[in-house]
Amino acid sequence: MRKLILFFTFFISTLSFAQPWKDYINLSFSTQKIDDQTAYLIVNVKIKDGWHIFSKDHDPNKADFVGLPTEVSLHDANGVKFIGKLEESPKPTVIKDEFGTSLEIVNHATFKQKVRITKDNATGTLLIEGQTCKDEVGCLPWEREFKIDLKGYLKDKANAPTVEKADAEQVTTPTVNDLVKANKDSVNLKDDTLKELDTSVNKSEVQKIDKLESNVVKDDAKGSFWLIFLLGIGSGLIALLTPCIFPMIPMTVSFFTNAKKSRRKGIIDAMIYGLSIMVIYVGIGVLLTLLLGKTGLNDLSTNIWMNLIFFAVFVIFAFSFLGAFEIQLPTSWTNSADKKADKGGLVGIFFMAFTLALVSFSCTGPIVGTLIVEASQTGLWGPIIGMLGFSFALAFPFSLFAIFPGWLSSLPQSGGWLNSVKVVLGLMELALAFKFLSGVDLAYHWGILTREIFIAIWIVLFGITGFYLLGKIRFSHDSVTEKLSVTRFMFATVFLIFTVYLIPGMFGAPLKLIDGVAPPRNHSEDNFKFVTGYGNGGGSSIALNDSLSRFTSQMHEVNAGIMVFHDLEVGREYAKIVNKPILLDFTGYACANCRRTESTVWPDDRVRPMLMNDFVIISLYVDDKTPLPKEEQVYSKYLESTKRYKGHNWSEMEIKKYNQFSQPLYIVTDAEGNDYTKPIGYTGDPEVYRSFLQEGLNKFKEKH
Repeated sequence: MRKLILFFTFFISTLSFAQPWKDYINLSFSTQKIDDQTAYLIVNVKIKDGWHIFSKDHDPNKADFVGLPTEVSLHDANGVKFIGKLEESPKPTVIKDEFGTSLEIVNHATFKQKVRITKDNATGTLLIEGQTCKDEVGCLPWEREFKIDLKGYLKDKANAPTVEKADAEQVTTPTVNDLVKANKDSVNLKDDTLKELDTSVNKSEVQKIDKLESNVVKDDAKGSFWLIFLLGIGSGLIALLTPCIFPMIPMTVSFFTNAKKSRRKGIIDAMIYGLSIMVIYVGIGVLLTLLLGKTGLNDLSTNIWMNLIFFAVFVIFAFSFLGAFEIQLPTSWTNSADKKADKGGLVGIFFMAFTLALVSFSCTGPIVGTLIVEASQTGLWGPIIGMLGFSFALAFPFSLFAIFPGWLSSLPQSGGWLNSVKVVLGLMELALAFKFLSGVDLAYHWGILTREIFIAIWIVLFGITGFYLLGKIRFSHDSVTEKLSVTRFMFATVFLIFTVYLIPGMFGAPLKLIDGVAPPRNHSEDNFKFVTGYGNGGGSSIALNDSLSRFTSQMHEVNAGIMVFHDLEVGREYAKIVNKPILLDFTGYACANCRRTESTVWPDDRVRPMLMNDFVIISLYVDDKTPLPKEEQVYSKYLESTKRYKGHNWSEMEIKKYNQFSQPLYIVTDAEGNDYTKPIGYTGDPEVYRSFLQEGLNKFKEKH
C-alpha cells in the first residue's frame, strides 16, 4: 500500500513540478564513532523555507494518507548492521488539520542510525527516503543513497567524521552547530570556542530571519493596499447597483452620445466625466488624510466616540435603505452644482459628476463611510487607495458605455430588483453597525454586547436577508415576487448557509470568517467554560507556586489557554521572577487583525507551546478607556493631546519608542525594557511568527 501511495504521489508530482526535490531539500552524510564496535550513521537534512518533511513516526493512516514518514534502510551490507531504532531531532511539530494529525519537521532535521561494525573493511549502502511538502503547493517524494565505507574506521583514533558532498549547490552544508553536536563525544572543544561557534551560527540565522521578516512586512503592506483597493472596487460595484446610480447610467451616456455631438467628442466627454468622478472621490480620501493625520486615522477606526457615531449613523442609513425615510443633502447644494454643470466645457462636466455624487449620497454615503473606516486601519494611504478603487468602479461603466453605446440594451431594466438591493444593503449595514458598538463595549468593559448576543443578532439579520430574497418576507414598498430568478435564489442560498454556519458560534465554536468583526471568544457570558474547559485560565500550562499566586488575578485568557497580562509593570515583574522574555503586544479592542492573530496564529501548534511555556505576554490596548488618575492626565507631545485614558499611555509608548502607531505590533523584550527583535505587524503565517519568536528567545538566552 505504501509503495502504491508513493508511486501515485510521484506521478502527480512529476506532472505538477518543473524542478526536482533537490531544489527544496539538501542531504549530507557523516559517520561518528561511538566505540570500537559501534558507530552512528548521520544524515543531515536542510529544508527550504516554507517546506517540511515528515517525522519517522508519522502515520499516514492518521492523516488521511497524507505524507510519507522518513525511513532509512541498509542495503548490500558487508560487516555492518543496524542496531536500535532510528533517532531524529528536533522533536517534530504536531499539526492537526482537516486531514488528521501529521508529524512535521521544518528548516533542519538530523537522523542518526546506530550500527554495529563486525569487520574492519565494513561497507554498504544507506538509503533514506521520505516526502517534502508545502501546504499551498503540494508534495514531492525523495530518496537518496549514501555509500558506507568504513575501511580502516576501527583504527581511526582521531575519529574524524566523513562527510559526503551536499546535493544542491545553492543550499549550504551542515552548520558548525550540526557538526559539533554530531561529534560532541569525540571533538575536544573548549566552552568558549563552542560559545563562539554557536554565536556565529545564531548571527547568520538571525540575519536570515531579519531578512524574512522585512520581506513579510513589505509584502503585508503591499497586500493590505491591494486588499483595500479591491475592497474599494467591490464597494463601487455595489454602489452601481443602487437605485440612486444605476438608472443614471443610460441617461448620462445618452447625453454624451446624442446626435448633436460627434461620436469622438461624446466619448472624450464621457471619459472626462468618469475621470471627474475619480477626482472627486479620491479628493475625499486625500482631504480626510490631510485633516486627520496618522493618529486621527487611527481614532477613526478605534476612537470610542467615533465608533458610537458610526454605530448611530449606520443604523440610520440602514433604516433609510429599508425604506423608513430618505436621506438627502440640502437641495441648495444640488441646485448650485446643477447650475454650474449647465455651463458646459470641462468645468460643466466636472460639476455634472459632482451633482451625481451629491444626488446619490443617500445610497453611496453608507458605502463610502464603511470603506473609509476600514481603509483607515492600513495607514495614511488607506483612504486614498480605497477611494481610488471605489471611484474607478463607479466611473468605469459611464466611460465604457459611451464607447460602446450599443451595450446599453444589454443592461437589465430598472425595477423592483433595485429596491431589493437597497434592502439587502440596509440589513448588512445594520449587521455591520454592531461591529462598532462591540468596540465600545470592549473598550469600556461593559460586558453588554457579548459574543453570544452579537452572533445571535447576526443569525437573525442574515436569516431575514435569506428569507427576504426568497420572497418570504416583504416590506411595504416591495413588489410581489411572482417568480424567483436563479441569481436571487443563489444569493438567498449563500445568506442562509452563512446563517447556519454562525449557529455553532453561539456555543463557543470558532468562526474564522468573522474573526476581527465579532467580539473575541473570551468576551462571552462565561468564557465558554462548559465548551472549551479553558475558562478563567483553566487551560493554561502556567504553574504558579505560592509565591507567584498573587499574579493569578492579573492574568487574562485570550484563546486556547494562552494567558496574558494587561498591566505593563505587573507583567515585567512576573517576567523578571520567572526569567522569561516578554512578548510585548500593542493591540486594540477595535483591531480586526489583532483578533485574527489571536484566533488563528497564536493557537497554531507551532506557536502556542512557545507562547505558553517560553514567554510572558503583555497585551497593551491603545484604545483602553479606563480613566487615568488626575495627576497623570498631562499633555503628550507625541500624541499632540492630553493623556486621559490608560490606552493613551500605550499609544505614547508605541510612538515614542518604536516610532509606529499601528496595531497589532509585536516586540520580544525583557523586564528591563531591552528589545531582542525588531517590531513586526500582522502576519497570518504561523511559521513566520514562530521564527520571529524563536529569534527573540535565542537572543534572550544569550543574554541571560
